[in-house]
Amino acid sequence: MSFLTLTTNMAPMKAVGFPSGTDTTVDSTVKSSEGVQRLSFTTVPVTPPASPPNGSSDSEGPRSDDLPSTTTLLVDEAVPQDVLPTSATQLADKSGYEATPAATDGYQGTTQTSPTHAETLLSSAASSLSPATRLKHKLQHTDELIVCPGVYDGLSARIAQSVGFETLYMTGAGSTASMLGMADLGIATRDDMVRNADMIANLDPHHHEMIADMDTGYGGKSIIPPPPPTYLRAPLTTLGPVTITQTVKQYIRANVAAFHIEDQVLTKRCGHLSGKKVVSNDVYISRIRAARAAIDSEHADIQLIARTDANQQLGYDECIKRLRAAREVGADVGLLEGFKSKEEAARAVKELAPWPLLLNIVENGHSPLITVDEAREMGFRIMIFSFAGLAPAYMAITAAYEKLRHQGITGVQGSGIGPKVLFDCCGLKEAVAVDENAGGEDYKGLSN
Repeated sequence: MSFLTLTTNMAPMKAVGFPSGTDTTVDSTVKSSEGVQRLSFTTVPVTPPASPPNGSSDSEGPRSDDLPSTTTLLVDEAVPQDVLPTSATQLADKSGYEATPAATDGYQGTTQTSPTHAETLLSSAASSLSPATRLKHKLQHTDELIVCPGVYDGLSARIAQSVGFETLYMTGAGSTASMLGMADLGIATRDDMVRNADMIANLDPHHHEMIADMDTGYGGKSIIPPPPPTYLRAPLTTLGPVTITQTVKQYIRANVAAFHIEDQVLTKRCGHLSGKKVVSNDVYISRIRAARAAIDSEHADIQLIARTDANQQLGYDECIKRLRAAREVGADVGLLEGFKSKEEAARAVKELAPWPLLLNIVENGHSPLITVDEAREMGFRIMIFSFAGLAPAYMAITAAYEKLRHQGITGVQGSGIGPKVLFDCCGLKEAVAVDENAGGEDYKGLSN
């Protein structure tokens, strides 16, 4: 029997004992006083012997006989699909213990103290799966279609979580409308988007993942002169690799699980508006390279989604060319925005297989409506409904305000939706529990 020892900035940590010769590789990122370190470990199913080895003691770390008969911890890419849980909740279910989240510091990994018992180790293993790592493993080890509702603020995100969605999508259009009251015309800044992403992604990062819009990368711009003889044409604007690098690193620190970056010019617009313009393929690929290099430099699992909006301006074939080039330089997922038909969508999946593709559905937009079942049949791996929260909210709020203006009531009376219901959705019980567990009485009685 051999033991694997992990060392963090807090204390050495001994993992469970594995039979000699067992392949154990660990993959985790921790932050130490010297910076971010890359550790490697793989946990595998462990079947304990009938009795503990002679001479073993608690000082040698948790014993294999402390564990249930079969225990799954953390796994790497080589482990078969059926071994890997697709969420922290499933990991806890497989191990027979409830996952108790450990505090994160913004990095896609956790700093763990030395466990005193096997239960603590199992719980730490579950909570140490970052949102990005969970999403990465879903894409690599399952064939499920990951369906994500569009969210844009804390309330919409909380509602999505409460009805059972594990993965959310922070829409740029919704965020711009909610935060700034403006149309999606590239007005939101990097600070706007990072702040919103940080808040949403960390509402419950141990059980939910969030994919975020990164537009073109945000920030400063450089000018690309048009080729002759079209000097009268407006020059295209683009972002430099340095700006994109900083944006990616901020998204990583915000606990974002994945982001998409696109090939529109800096003065971009919603993908379902007319008149879109895209940068050259070379500029687009430089954006993808910069994003990939930033991810690798941080040793992060955040998933890079390469988006192209070229279909409207340059056609389908150019989109496939761009996505293939993006795949070659390290994009994890592709996104062709603005399919013109269902047949075109299905064709793209086949032509780029087995590379995973994301499908963006905007009802009443420029693309045909494709249902979840249809997308699953086509072979898409991620499906986002960007306006799933924004459009219904607009409809409901407009109706309530119109009724208030003309009838003097909102129509909410009798629905049962009052402050308590809304606050419960936003973590009231959890907040009261924190206060009470710490010995406070500031909110006593509020959870009743």
